[in-house]
Amino acid sequence: MEDQPVSSADGASPEVLALAKVVTRLRAEVADLEAGTAAAAVLERATGVLMAQERISAEEAHELLQERSARHHHTLAEECWLTLGGTGLTPRRAPAQPPAAVGSRGTSPFDAARYAVRPADDAQRVTLARLAEGLAAATTASDVARLLKLTLGDVEQVDAVVIYALAAPGSLDLAGQAGLDPALAEQWSHVPPLVGVAALEALTEARAVWLENPDLDAERYLLIGGSSGAWPSRAWIPISGERPSITVGFFRTVSGPFANGTKSLLRRAVRLCEGQLRGTGKPSPPEPWDQDETVAAVQRIFDVLSGPAVLLTPLRSADGRVEDFRIDAAGAESVDVAGRQGRELVGRSILETYPTVAGSDLWYGYLDALVTGTVYEGLPFTYEETALGVPYESVYSVRASPLGGRLVVCWIRHDTSEREVRRLDDLQRLGNLGWASWNLATDTILWSDQVYTIFARDPASGPMALEELPAHLVPDDLPRLGAAVQSLLGAGMAIDESFRITTTRGVRHLRIVAEAQVDSAGTPVEVHGFFQDLTAQRGTEIALRESERANLLQRGMLRAEQSLAARLQETLLPIPEQSLTLTDLCVDVAYLPADAGVNVGGDWYSAIPLPDGGALFVVGDVAGHGLAAVGTMAQLRFTAKGMAITGSKLPVVLSRLNALLLHTATDTQAPTATMVMARYRPEEHALTWVRAGHLPPLLIREGTARYLSQPEGCLLGASFDASYGQANLTLRPGDHLLLYTDGLVESPHEDIEKGFARLATTAADLVREGDDGTLARTLAAGRPWHRDDICVLDIHLPPAESDR
Repeated sequence: MEDQPVSSADGASPEVLALAKVVTRLRAEVADLEAGTAAAAVLERATGVLMAQERISAEEAHELLQERSARHHHTLAEECWLTLGGTGLTPRRAPAQPPAAVGSRGTSPFDAARYAVRPADDAQRVTLARLAEGLAAATTASDVARLLKLTLGDVEQVDAVVIYALAAPGSLDLAGQAGLDPALAEQWSHVPPLVGVAALEALTEARAVWLENPDLDAERYLLIGGSSGAWPSRAWIPISGERPSITVGFFRTVSGPFANGTKSLLRRAVRLCEGQLRGTGKPSPPEPWDQDETVAAVQRIFDVLSGPAVLLTPLRSADGRVEDFRIDAAGAESVDVAGRQGRELVGRSILETYPTVAGSDLWYGYLDALVTGTVYEGLPFTYEETALGVPYESVYSVRASPLGGRLVVCWIRHDTSEREVRRLDDLQRLGNLGWASWNLATDTILWSDQVYTIFARDPASGPMALEELPAHLVPDDLPRLGAAVQSLLGAGMAIDESFRITTTRGVRHLRIVAEAQVDSAGTPVEVHGFFQDLTAQRGTEIALRESERANLLQRGMLRAEQSLAARLQETLLPIPEQSLTLTDLCVDVAYLPADAGVNVGGDWYSAIPLPDGGALFVVGDVAGHGLAAVGTMAQLRFTAKGMAITGSKLPVVLSRLNALLLHTATDTQAPTATMVMARYRPEEHALTWVRAGHLPPLLIREGTARYLSQPEGCLLGASFDASYGQANLTLRPGDHLLLYTDGLVESPHEDIEKGFARLATTAADLVREGDDGTLARTLAAGRPWHRDDICVLDIHLPPAESDR
């Protein structure tokens, strides 16, 4: 490198030494700034507490703090901490039992007194004062542990105190302890990053962990000294911050849950010790800084302050004019028009994030503050923003303070748009939900109008107190909601639970979503959330479940019925695998169930020999499907067979079958059926046949197909006055006579005459081609996508020996 300075005798160049002095000075200024800001924040908070407690002005509260510090021989900072240690307001209702019993196992989770933020009593104030006094002499973490054990031992039965510091790889190192056996302390001096370590959980989740049941806690955590030791209850409380590095463990000799007052006292004790613990514990690795140390220090201050604020650095042109400002640090509540928030704004310019500021009075106020070094406090002004494409106006007051060539800018929003209020009301109404809040310090409950509607409660009665809720709950939901309430109000954990209440309008299904705000000691002080009425949704879900259950039941019954009907049909109507021989005839049988549907149809056939040496052929089709159709089919088949065997004439058989169906009718309707029946006498090759509303038989003779003229006869079960005629046919050698059901010729959206023509043509072609041995089965198989059952009988008189 060129122009590299020459080192001095001690190894450092004058330039490096000068730079080191500047860095040292800046660090000192940053430390003073941090200390001053922290002291100012503590003083401001303590003043606010006294203003609320004593109902006095800010000046009077400040004077009272000074008077108390002089009277108690404390510094002003110590008096501020003692005042904050006793933060709390008198609750509206007194606890039903002594404070020591609050939080015991028998206390109802719906007892509001157990969650109320009560002021510290005299004993707690004395304890905190003794702790604050002793901290002045504490130089190590073990000193702090001994002091905590000494001051809290008699008051809260604290028998041991353990302090862990977070090590670099996520493990824990024992920073200090008091009350542990030396061997036990050595055993637990280093804790690797294991699952189930309560102290590590308290640090990683930045929350207190309360161990109140040794048996259950031993199943989840590794316990120092085991679950059968002398400490039936324990607590691990981390120091404050988003990423705490030190946690303090309190080991008590008393069993049972921690009372709310005890939790508050232990949290405040840890809060008082944070200064000494941060100095004695192992520090966490420093965070990388992208800007100089001044900017980083301001950002750290912004991180702990409420409200929007930014640190602006002027961006100048070549001639020195300020063209824009760069945001070098931003508070968490700072938001720009694009929705970027907090540290997302760092590095962006003002004209990028707040473009309408350019050329405004606010812009010139920034420039004046930068040039003159005076604080700029502008009058309230209207700022137009756009959200989701909808412009709306808000009123702001802005303050800009010079800081070393930069500006610290903070602002306050004064108004809430009426449009937003209307949108919130519409949202609650349309979503059937309403907001609710509960201040645990003043025991004040607020409901929106929609919550009264949800609970069917008269607004004149005011919000429902926590103790009233169990009387309205469905008993089965009490334990689950009680556990949720205890998690919310006791541990400050967010909840999302559903429960049921009884109202004048019946049982309502509700949902509560809520979270707790905690004070500096980690004690829940306020709860915000909403109730939502899910009754309509639950009613729909129940109706759908009932419908689904009914459908499943019906589906099961249909499957069982289908299976039974199929077995009955297989038993009653066996289908031969090969052609039959009856007298001098060859009979080919085909049966195909429908492609669509789950029920068995009522198509059937009979091909049986008769006692006189002849044969009987029947093809029928019962209307409907399922067991009823199969039952009617069986009734007709066996009745027709019996009557034909006894010699009854075929028209008489049909008349009696018609009467049978009419007399077995139910209140709803009579079963109906079509049928074609033929009796064959082999000595004359004569066939006598009758029909009851059935399709005409098809005769294929000498390669030509034609349908037979039909005798009189309407379908069975239609009329008491039905009459039936008969027709005769002499079969010749080589003839084929087809008896069939409508599934062989009918097609959707097609005239049945086309089906008849197609069947005649196809059958004649098959016979001419010599495929007449399996004519019935070939015709049935050639009907794809049929929506009805198909039953076919091919009655064939073989050619004479001389014709072959």
